[in-house]
Amino acid sequence: MTHKPPIRVAATSARLVAGAVIAVACVAGVTAAVAVEWPSVTNQAAQMQVRPAAGDTTVVCSGSFRAIGRDANNAQQMSSAGDLALTVDSNGPRDESELAVPDLTGEFAAPQRFIGSAEQGGTSLVAAAESVWLAAGDLSGLAASACREPQTESWLLGGTVETGTSDLIILSNPGDVTATAALTVFGSEQTTTTTLVPAGTQLAVPLASIAAGLQQPVVRVTATGAPLRAVLQSSLIRTLDPSGIDLQDTAGVPGTDLTFSGVQVVADNADSAVTVLRLLAADQPTTATITVRSGAKVVQTKTVPLEAAIPAEVNLDGLDVGMYSVSVEADSSLVGAVWQSTGVAAGSDFAWMTQAPEITGEVFVAVPAGPAPRLHLVNRGDEDVTATLAPTNGQAGSEITVAAGGSTLIDVTASTTYALAVNGGGLHAAVALADVNQLAGWPLWPAASERAAITVYP
Repeated sequence: MTHKPPIRVAATSARLVAGAVIAVACVAGVTAAVAVEWPSVTNQAAQMQVRPAAGDTTVVCSGSFRAIGRDANNAQQMSSAGDLALTVDSNGPRDESELAVPDLTGEFAAPQRFIGSAEQGGTSLVAAAESVWLAAGDLSGLAASACREPQTESWLLGGTVETGTSDLIILSNPGDVTATAALTVFGSEQTTTTTLVPAGTQLAVPLASIAAGLQQPVVRVTATGAPLRAVLQSSLIRTLDPSGIDLQDTAGVPGTDLTFSGVQVVADNADSAVTVLRLLAADQPTTATITVRSGAKVVQTKTVPLEAAIPAEVNLDGLDVGMYSVSVEADSSLVGAVWQSTGVAAGSDFAWMTQAPEITGEVFVAVPAGPAPRLHLVNRGDEDVTATLAPTNGQAGSEITVAAGGSTLIDVTASTTYALAVNGGGLHAAVALADVNQLAGWPLWPAASERAAITVYP
């Protein structure tokens, strides 16, 4: 029998091979197609940048400096230790009124509320500041502060409950509804207490009542219902000698790059630390880089690790007498304040300086009564910045140039209000007062009426 060649098997094998080649080619084609960017269709929503019209500006002052414990029959009773001298001005109409103070006894100066009106699309600029000099058996020193807008979140850095201190958290509600204040204390442990602040009312909470046992607590004040103006009033007695008073403003919102203007060294601190930086990492552990400058010259640099939510202090020792700026940079958000002192002997004074936000545009600066007032302007940018400074009473002003990376110190007049206009770039600024055993200062904030542009989607 003669066998025929396997033609059918060969044909089938050829078809299989051809099919496999085609399949591989298809896969390769699809892979190549996936790798190539395909044309796409996107819909971009219509949008535009709009700057809201300026609204009214409300600032609140502290009123009388409080004394606690003067009544032997009621150690927690508070009374007025002295009325604060007030300097105020605005660029338009303003309303003035007083807040109720139910927890003070005797005669006192009620805290003032100023509301500046924005008219015809303009901005409302209001500036007010207050100061007091005390020389009593339980309180002595200079305290001064700017009157500020109420906030929904405030950070108070300069508190302590060590022996001889009497720190009070002053809460002012200039609004028309009751506010609830949540006071969160950061230290070796974290606690939160709440208190109600009625509308149109100021009250005080002793720091020792919420932060017992903590030597360097940081307090966050969170307001709901209505924003609150929060101030930390501090006083110190060493042995039996009064050794300083202070009014510390809120430290602003946490950030990764802080600038402190107006840091004064008025005494040789070779023997004792009279300049101290307190820091708090708000959310997570980080490392802070601290740079101290005199003008544009770097005079000190330190690197400090920080635990989350645990306050830490850094001695800025070895600084010569003079005016300094301090910058702090980190990878996560911080708040901070610098403690300055005329010394540690009886009758000395101290002041806390909080971080100074960047200023652009125009602000009003109120300088209250006090010794040797000066304005410290700091330029953290890479280009020179010019500004004009003029009294609001119509007197001639002057143009100021602050070199890139440098600072400028300007003498100003007590009990006077100025208009500071920054032309391009931004500056950090603070008002500083100092004399023998008298020390005070505070940072300038941008005008409350300068609102950032928002994105509107029609």
